[in-house]
Amino acid sequence: MRPLRSVPRLLVHPVLWWLALVGAALAGGAAAAANLQISPVLINFAAPQGTAGVSLLNLGETPLFGQVRVYVWDQQNGEDVLTPTQEVVASPPLVQIAPRGSQTVRLVRTGERGGAAERTYRVLIDEVARDDGPAVSGVDIRLRYSVPVFVAGADPAGQEQLSWVVTRKDGAWMMRVTNGGQKHAQIGTLVLANRAGKEFSVSSGLFGYVLAGRSREWRLPVDKDADLGGTLAIKASVNGKAVTANNTVP
Repeated sequence: MRPLRSVPRLLVHPVLWWLALVGAALAGGAAAAANLQISPVLINFAAPQGTAGVSLLNLGETPLFGQVRVYVWDQQNGEDVLTPTQEVVASPPLVQIAPRGSQTVRLVRTGERGGAAERTYRVLIDEVARDDGPAVSGVDIRLRYSVPVFVAGADPAGQEQLSWVVTRKDGAWMMRVTNGGQKHAQIGTLVLANRAGKEFSVSSGLFGYVLAGRSREWRLPVDKDADLGGTLAIKASVNGKAVTANNTVP
């Protein structure tokens, strides 16, 4: 399979998002699968900071080839949207890593610094097949990582401010989380309890992100007949902090 070409705009595919969640949830700040290990799996730029680095390690016995692309990360209509950008560039964008070798990719901010709002990006790192490699029957599977990048706004003390709504849509239970704050929200473990006290474990690891000033919607992994109507008690880990809240009943 050839490397995917950049397109003006794309919704994040569920498989891509799942890989990102797995990578960010791994302990020790490194993600490993197949022969490629990446560290760190989340990057925070201070407002004046101009560069950061991502380390790629080839754990295999053959050369590894990859491409690195950067996208503006936004959320629209409850979904993640990626748009190609030059505000942050990867250097080098194409890598060849020797067996048991490593490569550092620099992320360089080229846009204006010190903006009021937090900026968010995704770095896509693809392991790609060599053009002159042996013919493969069927699908040539590649590994993809999606690394979140956050650039702090003018107020580094800005916080997330979340509201939660649970509704039914097309026979399934959905959760929409809106972030009215100045900082992204990383939602980890998530448990809902209904009026009868019955608990529903939604996530035991990393659930997802809600960007500053945006909303994100998810289908809840519960039975369609689950009793989630009315007021719910919500227990969650948000940016590493324990949070309790109630949903807004529509």
